[in-house]
Amino acid sequence: MIRIKRTDSDDTDFRMLVSALDKDLAVRDGDEHAFYAQYNKIDMIRHVVVAYDGNEAVGCGAVKSYEPGIVEVKRMYVPPHRRGQGIAAIVLRELEQWAAELSNIAFVLETGLKQPEAIALYRKCGYKEIPNFGQYAGVNNSVCFRKDL
Repeated sequence: MIRIKRTDSDDTDFRMLVSALDKDLAVRDGDEHAFYAQYNKIDMIRHVVVAYDGNEAVGCGAVKSYEPGIVEVKRMYVPPHRRGQGIAAIVLRELEQWAAELSNIAFVLETGLKQPEAIALYRKCGYKEIPNFGQYAGVNNSVCFRKDL
């Protein structure tokens, strides 16, 4: 049974999972990793979700304000040995619920073409592809999504 904890970016388990995420992305993104890394700092994120199976942290995600009423999904990760078990969808649903409780009306996010499992997850969860926004405009490897809550 997956248990969810709402926390912030100071959480030790969140930081451990993000470290594993960053290692994975460094391999996937190659030379482009430094560009993306500058937008993925985790200092001062107030809305973080960590998923647990027993005492094992098995997934995470976060949201931060993008503009009034809209939050950006950040730092979604499930370790490879736990993928395909619905954990990412559980984390995303919890983030959506929390964001709605905070009176947000929409989610936006960016992921990379080299992350096909993430693209599939977002599409499966009702996210629609949009033109690349903000710092991702014109970045060929980026794919951006939006979902109205």
